[in-house]
Amino acid sequence: MQLRSSAFSDGGAIPRRFSCDGDDLSPPLQWNGAPEQTASFVLLCDDPDAPGRIFHHWAAYDIPASGTSLPENAGRSEGGEGFKQAINDFGRTGYGGPCPPRGHGPHHYHFRLLAVSTPSLPAQKNASCKDIEREARKHVLAEAVLVGVYER
Repeated sequence: MQLRSSAFSDGGAIPRRFSCDGDDLSPPLQWNGAPEQTASFVLLCDDPDAPGRIFHHWAAYDIPASGTSLPENAGRSEGGEGFKQAINDFGRTGYGGPCPPRGHGPHHYHFRLLAVSTPSLPAQKNASCKDIEREARKHVLAEAVLVGVYER
């Protein structure tokens, strides 16, 4: 399975418009090669370079198995089309763009697409990104990773 973005290449710089310094939009994402038995997808975005812990920027889940992409700004807090979103570590639902501490050096943002064997995760209302990942890991068939870099 492969995950890519038309906004940045794997290992490349994430454009400012997808960060807290810009418009805080989620980037466009496309994927292919999911296993035949995929029942839905989960999209996660984390910053493992955050001081002290992994910072969770986004979890979109119950993305239909027929999906092959998410458009730019799919992670708006009002809710995406045809999928659910968790509460990120900024304390709000939806996507929260890269926003590393100034002068902390480059941070690597891991966009991870999980193909899962269930059409719907049994998530509680107001589930966190960490809750969604924990539940999704029980059903993973395949995983694809796209890494973008951002620095302030």
